[in-house]
Amino acid sequence: MARLDDDGNSAKFMKKISKEPFKIALIFLMLGSSCVSLINAQTNTPEITVIRAGRFFDSEAGVFLPARDIVIKGNLIESVGENLPAPKGARVVDLRRYTVMPGPVDAHTHLLYLEGVSGLTDENVKAITVEGTPLRALHGAARAKTFLLAGITTVRDLGNSGRFGDVALRAAIEDGSLEGPRMYFSGPGLSAEGGQIAGLQYNYRQIAEEEYRIIRGAEDARRAVIENVTYGANCVKIYASASPNPGYLSMEEMRAIVEEARLMGVKVAAHATSDVAIKRAVEAGVDSIEHGYRAEDATLRLMKERGVALVPTYLDKENLKRIYAITRPNRPVTEEELAPALKQRYERIQRAVKAGVTIVAGSDNYIDLKIPQGEAAKRVLFTYHDAGIKAEQILQWATINAGKLFGEPRLGVIKTGAFADIIAVEGDPAKDFDALERVKFVMKDGKIYLGQS
Repeated sequence: MARLDDDGNSAKFMKKISKEPFKIALIFLMLGSSCVSLINAQTNTPEITVIRAGRFFDSEAGVFLPARDIVIKGNLIESVGENLPAPKGARVVDLRRYTVMPGPVDAHTHLLYLEGVSGLTDENVKAITVEGTPLRALHGAARAKTFLLAGITTVRDLGNSGRFGDVALRAAIEDGSLEGPRMYFSGPGLSAEGGQIAGLQYNYRQIAEEEYRIIRGAEDARRAVIENVTYGANCVKIYASASPNPGYLSMEEMRAIVEEARLMGVKVAAHATSDVAIKRAVEAGVDSIEHGYRAEDATLRLMKERGVALVPTYLDKENLKRIYAITRPNRPVTEEELAPALKQRYERIQRAVKAGVTIVAGSDNYIDLKIPQGEAAKRVLFTYHDAGIKAEQILQWATINAGKLFGEPRLGVIKTGAFADIIAVEGDPAKDFDALERVKFVMKDGKIYLGQS
């Protein structure tokens, strides 16, 4: 920098600029704006990541393919191919030892509800009156992370969340305050009188109304859909039957719900366990049947005709053993004791497949099995496998089929324009399904949560 007394030029310059303060201020303002724009441009440039996959699951075709490269820009997949060059400055993640696949989806969860062995009524009342929505949301935050670390990058949370506790949980995940899966959620489930709280006395019916949106007529049903969507829900959950309570939603109420949901651009999931409840919900036009335990063959054929998906929520053998270990710790369950229940659920899954029903994976895992809830939920995939379903088909149920059910083509696939929700497992699930228990890498929305960072 020149000193003022080096020569006369510096003094002349200072004298000149002192006469033009406005021009000088403008110059500095323009320079400052240029610097800020440059900083913002650099900050907002999406990060580029290249994943080198050893094996690759193509969920659209339902096949495992050899090595592929995936280029990710920000939170979306930019390209997929063989021997793709890494763009300058890209982060390269070497997963050539692993099988890479779209992040699995659990289409039926209850992150804000975890039940012990005392039963649905006791635990539900306790959650509402003792735990309360704020604490339930905090507990849900911890559970949400277990799903993500188990490799489940998206969930559809269907009620039992108090009055919109699920809205708060998703907001915290989306703004980065919490680590958790991508969330679709329903808000309070729409139910007949009493919800699922059996034995509740009339004078305390408001307890059920804290957990469920009790429907009283078709017009009220429409209002309930508008309420839930207005306050943040991006799907609707109905109880076609409120088992263990005896009530059913009427056909007029269910049709009104479906019609209003279509108008508002959201899908309808129906809790239905008996054949009567399942058939009524299908005829009302719902998008999915949750559980569907006692669907008759004729009802399954109707589901196929109407394009209604089934989310079969079954505990697998290992989780059943855990329940027995909790309820009767001094007498381990035998294979012979488990066999009838397992055979029944396997046959139900096989009948749905034979009927051509679209199946979407979902756990409904709300029982405290003394392991991380996400790990327990993932075991539903093993139920399907034990029923004789091939790994490729199961993974489609947990990826692309979920994306189609949710109406989101960017979900459950690895292709250009899709969400960068990707996991890697050690081993080949087609040969060793236990590979799904060995999750080594988890990316959601372009951010790495497990593995190389």
